Amino acid sequence: MPDRARPLARRAVLARPALARSVAVAAALVLLAGCGGSSSSTSAGAGTSALATTSAAASPSAIASAHVAVAAPPRIVAVTAGGALVVLNPATGRIASTLVPAAVAGDEISVSRDGMIYFAVRSGCHDEIESVPSTGGSPVMITPGSLPAISPDGTKIAYASQPSLAVGCVPSNADLTALYKMVVRTLGTGAEVAYQAVPAGQGSGLPLPISHLSWSADNQHVAVSLAQVQDNEGYGLTLVDTAAAKYYVSGAGVTRVPVTGQPAPRDSYLREGVYLPGGDLFVSRACCTGFPPRNTSRLMWEVSPSGALVHQVAVGYATLEHTSLAATGSGRWLLYLAGQDLYVSRGGATPRKLATGLIAAAWR
Repeated sequence: MPDRARPLARRAVLARPALARSVAVAAALVLLAGCGGSSSSTSAGAGTSALATTSAAASPSAIASAHVAVAAPPRIVAVTAGGALVVLNPATGRIASTLVPAAVAGDEISVSRDGMIYFAVRSGCHDEIESVPSTGGSPVMITPGSLPAISPDGTKIAYASQPSLAVGCVPSNADLTALYKMVVRTLGTGAEVAYQAVPAGQGSGLPLPISHLSWSADNQHVAVSLAQVQDNEGYGLTLVDTAAAKYYVSGAGVTRVPVTGQPAPRDSYLREGVYLPGGDLFVSRACCTGFPPRNTSRLMWEVSPSGALVHQVAVGYATLEHTSLAATGSGRWLLYLAGQDLYVSRGGATPRKLATGLIAAAWR
């Protein structure tokens, strides 16, 4: 079954010898690419790359599409379970080079178009954001914070300013909601705008932590993934207009992405989400909330900002967290972690497992 890439313009009919060779190559490559589907189809499980075959009677346009489908994925940067920042070989998933040997924090790293990698390092109760060229070099400290996300134009970085929940890091008598902020920093000037979770006095007194950040293509909106507030409840995804909003959980300029579809939205939640270049979102949809946790469903979906299903990328593993979502600038390639296993998808086709032992990943 071909993937969802747009077909190329019809080409001239190939000579028979060339056609035979192309069909053979296309069939072998499609086996690697996996099986795609329409927006209403159900993809295979995250741990299975579907296989496809190509008929000897395939048309030239189908063969051309198959050739496009096998383009190698871009380079990937990742953080190992041991805290090393590395570059992966996109064909094998093996480590091609190590940029930072230890202490790099998980879930989110971000790469600018010019190849600068932004990451957080563990530093007591507050992480610190640093940068390093993808070609190697000495890291440079940017600012205290975590979960860095570089804007598409490379001029701003959004990050979380929030304390660790480790013992001794959070004052016992503090208004916890005031300690959690999303910050947008202009790299050229160092100017910053901070967005508190909710207005003072309107929170529950519980922390409202951020678990992931993602910029829209317009360099103005940020998708904020919210972690659980208590037990297994509180997960969510908000879209923040950085020009209009003052907070990241609710208020003017903030839109919460609703959960739709099945299992029942009332018990399901969006564990994490990132922007796609066209304005839709790639999300990890999970079920169910409550305590103790009832992990019965993990779905990797492309959805509209209103939460409507556009395309199902994969059915994940119910008992594993699906995090560190990322899309290339074109939206053609997707990746995510299921536990510590890295999966990649081209054009929304069934993902294939590329590597393991990771706690963060991003497209280079």
